[in-house]
Amino acid sequence: MTSRSEANNRRRFQRFAYEATVRIYSGRAVWESHLIDISLKGMLLRRPTDWSGHSGDRFRVELQLAGGIFISMGILVAHVGTQSIGCQLDKIDIDSFSHLKRLIELNLGDARLL
Repeated sequence: MTSRSEANNRRRFQRFAYEATVRIYSGRAVWESHLIDISLKGMLLRRPTDWSGHSGDRFRVELQLAGGIFISMGILVAHVGTQSIGCQLDKIDIDSFSHLKRLIELNLGDARLL
């Protein structure tokens, strides 16, 4: 079994902590959650109390940034824990991707880490 630090070292995309409220959309429900961390390839969300999703399910997530900018993306649930949901980025439009990339560049402080 690998430790969390070993798993982080194998990551190809740098993650960073970012506090924000997100909305998770399915075909039948909407959940409000909190972003724990994010990268170009995925994110970790706090698990809503009434969560009904499972690993392998697809959802849409919206993250609102300052200035009314929205990042909207399709996600694939990679794992569900008791407190968190690990998500893999599945689909994203070019505008949302540009905003996500800029957010990550600003928070990492070094575009080479992107």
